[in-house]
Amino acid sequence: MSTDDARALWIVDRQTVELRAVDVRAGPEDVVIETLFSGISRGTERLVWSGGVPASEHETMRAPFQQGGFSFPVKYGYAAVGTVQGGERAGETVFVLHPHQTQFAVPSEAACPVPDTVPAARAVLAANMETALNITWDARVAPGDRVSVIGAGVVGLLTGYVCARIPGTEVTMVDVDPRKAALADAMGCGFSQPAEAAGDRDVVIHASATAEGLATAIALAGMEARVVEASWFGTKTPEVPLGGAFHQRRLQIVSSQVGQVPADRRVRWSYRRRLEKALDLLADPALDVLVSGESPFDQIAQDYGAILEDPSTLCHRVRYAPAL
Repeated sequence: MSTDDARALWIVDRQTVELRAVDVRAGPEDVVIETLFSGISRGTERLVWSGGVPASEHETMRAPFQQGGFSFPVKYGYAAVGTVQGGERAGETVFVLHPHQTQFAVPSEAACPVPDTVPAARAVLAANMETALNITWDARVAPGDRVSVIGAGVVGLLTGYVCARIPGTEVTMVDVDPRKAALADAMGCGFSQPAEAAGDRDVVIHASATAEGLATAIALAGMEARVVEASWFGTKTPEVPLGGAFHQRRLQIVSSQVGQVPADRRVRWSYRRRLEKALDLLADPALDVLVSGESPFDQIAQDYGAILEDPSTLCHRVRYAPAL
């Protein structure tokens, strides 16, 4: 089966995008999906769009259904929600780690069912929630812990949301923008700007992708605490303040990256199980505030750069069909 009227968003050069016609070819084990929504993940997509992926990571950082390479042109993205067309799964709403495209074909096992409790429009947050779940595992947050999350972007806020639901935790979002206080409150977290943030934290999670944010994370960590670096800096080389009391406090700095399930869970948790749990966690309507804007697909090539450059962007939703 094939169709030739699908279109996809391609990054054709540094900070240059266009819509291109694509041929959708489905094999015998594939499902064809008509896209309803996709989500623009500002942090990673901005790095790709600006040419900020290090050459050494061009293979390791490929998205599951990416086409092209990071030296351009590249079709990139990983948050598509749509309905299966035909076959045994016809009409099923699914989430796929696929770029921005009107219609596509993938192996059936790559199309993860969206629970009935989660609207299709909210399911675009699934990849970000999966990252937040992985970060929480890497952070080893336990009941009663005092946790600070530095950087109230969509991944930071979702991580705060997950951590705040562990019994007895005290979770504070820390961000330079005081307007993020309302978002932190919606996630069930406290809020502070860096200069007023309380220290002696049991766990500090850094998700701002700035050197200043990382310095704040280290400064807020208590004795023998864990600092989790969840940012991707791309080609940047941030200054890391390892002087002062860093060694005396015996701090741990742990990298968290969604490409691998943490070692202590890997035997039991497949990527599919993790994604299914992330989708389950999206049942809360409070999470709708994390969608900061929406554009029709036909307009996305004009809007894409401005969306990525706007620091207030959380998850920007692309609409392909009338909202359900």
